[in-house]
Amino acid sequence: MGRLTSEQLAAELGERATLVQFSSAFCQPCRATRRILAEVAGMVPGVAHVEIDAEARLDLVRALNILRTPTVLVLDGSGRVVRRASGQPRKADVIGALGLAVGD
Repeated sequence: MGRLTSEQLAAELGERATLVQFSSAFCQPCRATRRILAEVAGMVPGVAHVEIDAEARLDLVRALNILRTPTVLVLDGSGRVVRRASGQPRKADVIGALGLAVGD
């Protein structure tokens, strides 16, 4: 699965890029990851942050081979996965991955 649609995510994709976060209820690093991604999405016009409850979306978790939370996917404007990472990301790494997605 190289591309994701707004229908699959049940959320609107960002015009330029989308940060997709897979989380679970008792995941401590998920909270910090949520803050980092929301902050970065707020800094860059046309970027959306979508958080998905992994336990509620096992179909998507299996299709994308998500093995742990948090897992972050960086999608370009067309929904193509350009980067993925597991664990709590560093803000600088998220910004760098976004640069690839938006082509800056």
